[in-house]
Amino acid sequence: MMIFLKNALLRQMLRHRCHCHGFKFLFALVNLFLLGLIALLFSSLSFATTYSVSDSGELKAGLAQSSAGDLILLRAGVYSGQFEIHQGITLTGERGAVIDAMGQGSAVTIFASDVTVNHLEIQNWGADLYERNSGILVQDHAHRVRIESNRLTGSGFGVCAENSADIIVSDNIISGDPERFKLDRGDGIYLKRVESPLIRGNKIFHVRDGVYIEAGKHSLISDNHFSEQQYGIHYMYSKHDEAYGNEAVGVDGGYALMSSENIKLYRNRVRGAREFGVLLNMTHNSIVSGNRVFEGHNPQGKAALGNEAKGIFVYGALDNEIKHNLFSTSDIGIYMAMGGEGNLVYGNQFVNNRTQVKYVGEQLLEWSHNKRGNFWSSQLGWDSNKDGITDKPYRPNDNLDKLFWLYPEAGFLMNSPVVALLRWVQSQFEFTSAAGIVDSFPLSSADMESRL
Repeated sequence: MMIFLKNALLRQMLRHRCHCHGFKFLFALVNLFLLGLIALLFSSLSFATTYSVSDSGELKAGLAQSSAGDLILLRAGVYSGQFEIHQGITLTGERGAVIDAMGQGSAVTIFASDVTVNHLEIQNWGADLYERNSGILVQDHAHRVRIESNRLTGSGFGVCAENSADIIVSDNIISGDPERFKLDRGDGIYLKRVESPLIRGNKIFHVRDGVYIEAGKHSLISDNHFSEQQYGIHYMYSKHDEAYGNEAVGVDGGYALMSSENIKLYRNRVRGAREFGVLLNMTHNSIVSGNRVFEGHNPQGKAALGNEAKGIFVYGALDNEIKHNLFSTSDIGIYMAMGGEGNLVYGNQFVNNRTQVKYVGEQLLEWSHNKRGNFWSSQLGWDSNKDGITDKPYRPNDNLDKLFWLYPEAGFLMNSPVVALLRWVQSQFEFTSAAGIVDSFPLSSADMESRL
């Protein structure tokens, strides 16, 4: 078609150049221009093909003969085996279309860029994590893959990708095997050295970690729901990531930021975590803001072991901002240890935690910023000038608290009359201590000042 149009264009040009004058010649040029546009259009068009398949053999044949831009539609039914995609196609299914990997390998393996997989039920893939057995496995350098609105159920990884970019995983339901030991399960979404992934609106449960990001950057994780797993989101050696609007319920830990930097974690929720709501472990230059952590509790937690549930656990992390969060009704509101002193902590609410703060370091830390501290439900103080700041600085832990942490075997004395008397005497005098936490500008109410 393209050659025919080019020859027609050439014939028209020769004819009108010889025989047309004035207005006729101009009219001819317009016709030639339109003819050229048609030729250009036909030269750039590619005609996509839709393959409708009804069994595993037809599906494998369609995948083998498809070209970039084609669509393969799975009719309702079970497609047993493992399937590979080598072209930038769309693989989709009618309601009731199920891919069953029969307990072996990966159900769908993607080798090409610009692939979309949606509206499928994928199940029963292998459990070998070293071989990256997955519901959907994205191979190296397969970019711009979209995995949307699927249901994946299996023992290995739900979605696994390495060394790629611009992957979208959205609106899927991913579930692992609740009978397996938690650390033997695959992650719901496992991304290693993946740049700029978007993970949005997924429901993930009974896996190891909901979303595991390693050595990646510029990920965006939003509006996902995590339950019954180790961690909801787990960053490791990652940079410039963002997570908001996520919810983690009944997990060991909500959001773990480990050996990472420049992470923005904001407006997320955690309820009923057994270890922590938020963990900053050797993580730097990150912002934890506007998050809500409730009801963290470890039934086996003991002060002597340091394994009580924490609203936020800061361990060896520096130069981070922890601001405008709510840490409520947990075993410990905030636990800081092992060089976690160099962080800004302000504008937070610490409400009805069994222990508001646990810090046994040797420095005196100021937890306020620009004359704004935190709200402490355990503080009894006045705000005589109604400026939102209580009149006296607040020490969330006194020297007796630190003594009981260091010597937990003396815990039976905590509620004795002698200790109560010592606490009262201590509160009547201004003791200057070389170590501990002081909030010089504690907030007088739980109002977050609309700064979230």
